[in-house]
Amino acid sequence: MAASSSEKQVVVIGIDDSEQSTYALNWALDNFFPSPIFKLVLIHSRPTATSAVGFAGPAAEVLPIVDSDLRKIGARVLETAKQLCINKSVNDVTAEVVEGDPRNVLCDAVDKYRAAMLVVGSHGYGAIKRAVLGSVSDYCAHHAHCTVMIVKKPKIKH
Repeated sequence: MAASSSEKQVVVIGIDDSEQSTYALNWALDNFFPSPIFKLVLIHSRPTATSAVGFAGPAAEVLPIVDSDLRKIGARVLETAKQLCINKSVNDVTAEVVEGDPRNVLCDAVDKYRAAMLVVGSHGYGAIKRAVLGSVSDYCAHHAHCTVMIVKKPKIKH
């Protein structure tokens, strides 16, 4: 479905509390915003308390504490990202924390907002770690129903 000429295209940016995510957000802000054609949506995926502590984790009484911590982290991630946007004169920002696996959360957000583009940072894991953890950017590149931009932070040469 093509957007009308007055309707801005949505760019979804996946954010977390990593240096790579901050770099990707800054890169997108510097290269695409403020924009007459794009609207910005920030999405932070928050793990469930049970997934954060693991299946063989501690007793149920710690889950509310872990959940509370995860909520605080999510709020801080969004606040930091929104402040970066404001600092770069990007004020029309939708931001939300969604509970779940970041791969599914980001692909669902693309569909929900009918995004034209998804921007994610690259954590630069090696092949082994990527095989074990699964790459969010790789998953999104194959499953998101839009263009996916993977922003890599340049390696510093010594």
